[in-house]
Amino acid sequence: MVAPVPAPAHPELSVIVPARNEESSLGACLASLSSQLGLSFEIIVVDDGSTDRTRQIAQSFPNVIVISAGPLPLGATGKNNALVSGTHEARSPWILFTDADTVHRPDSLLRSFTEARNRSVDLLSYSPEQEVRTFWERAVMPVIFSELATTYPPSEVSDPNSSAAAANGQFILVRRSAYDAVGGHAAVATEILEDVALARRFKQAGYKTFFRYGSDVLRTRMYRSFRDLREGWTKNLALLFAHPTRLALARLQEFVVVLSGMLFSIWAAVDRHYDLAAVSAILTVALYGLVWRRIARAHFSWTSNILAFAGLPMFAYFLVRSKVLHRVGKVSWKGRTYAGPGSAVTQDPAVWNRAEKLR
Repeated sequence: MVAPVPAPAHPELSVIVPARNEESSLGACLASLSSQLGLSFEIIVVDDGSTDRTRQIAQSFPNVIVISAGPLPLGATGKNNALVSGTHEARSPWILFTDADTVHRPDSLLRSFTEARNRSVDLLSYSPEQEVRTFWERAVMPVIFSELATTYPPSEVSDPNSSAAAANGQFILVRRSAYDAVGGHAAVATEILEDVALARRFKQAGYKTFFRYGSDVLRTRMYRSFRDLREGWTKNLALLFAHPTRLALARLQEFVVVLSGMLFSIWAAVDRHYDLAAVSAILTVALYGLVWRRIARAHFSWTSNILAFAGLPMFAYFLVRSKVLHRVGKVSWKGRTYAGPGSAVTQDPAVWNRAEKLR
């Protein structure tokens, strides 16, 4: 049996990894974190009621602290509950919240820690490089991330004079004093989109935030099946975009117009209406070029950007599905069902505080 590695007496950074049934990804995540150099840190894995080998995998790393998430307070999400449990254990002036499906570059902790201090920010968040393998991952993910880049431009999110606020929960580095001052994840306990809600609290309180694309720091594969892809984005899309139905119709219309143009050009060419076919083809290519230009902002490969055209109607479907299920309070993720905004489930953080006192 490998003896545990003693934790540093005064770590500079506490890394908190919430994990619920993450046996397929947690090992790679912890291996990438455990091998970091350049600063003292502790790694805390919060087992959120896993029923697979998640806990055993975490315990196989001798330098990892493994704890259990406390009982789930009324109205709180499982991830927020796990993160708050992790902060109770953390001993450092800086905390990194990172997901179990992330893989960190060899110097990610030192690089991010140094960047946060050099920029004098209280919250630093990266949008990881997205790893996609299956057809639907490659078709849908570029569409979604291009829309996110349009809705939450990193330059505006990082501008203290802008009200735009966002963060990616896969990597959020915070100064502990500022985090505690805004109430931390306990203050956003009922929020499904806790990363954006937390960033908003930082900005509203006057703390400095910085957000950027972070392929130089980490990568992630968010979903490994179509079912997970659908359920994950159903959970988030209606909360990320102010007008999901309008956006769905716009992207579906875009798909139909481009596809119709392609088919009309082919028909005209087959029927020997070459001039008509040429004009139609030019207009279709021009419109498709606009679609490509928007999708290319998402930092995916050119092959995924091509497949993203097929992802437009699926994105529209996910948007509508997300809005409907949020409205009826049947948003499911990892065996839990969450009520949507405006439902009977309380949105009052005081519920969390009362539950905490009973634990």
